[in-house]
Amino acid sequence: MILPPEQCETMADLRGQIDRIDRALLDLLAERAGYIDRAIVLKPRENLPARTTDRVAQVIANVRKGAEDRNLDPDLIERIWTDLIETAIAHEAKMLGEPPR
Repeated sequence: MILPPEQCETMADLRGQIDRIDRALLDLLAERAGYIDRAIVLKPRENLPARTTDRVAQVIANVRKGAEDRNLDPDLIERIWTDLIETAIAHEAKMLGEPPR
């Protein structure tokens, strides 16, 4: 059951909601990873390297704006996404046989 924050009457209620959100975030990250795996198939077809600098900049700009729109710290969100992106690029590069950077 989804409870808005103001309806959580105990820490157990609140922790249950945080755990529910964490599970949903993990599901979304797993879904995202599936698309990264598909990129490993598509990038060679389009003659693209693992790291596409303009796309990285675009994703970072998008999440910073999204963070601002949601009253989240854009610097924190950028750090999280940078780690997510760099991990994905390293995985792609390895699978594509590109030399390590």
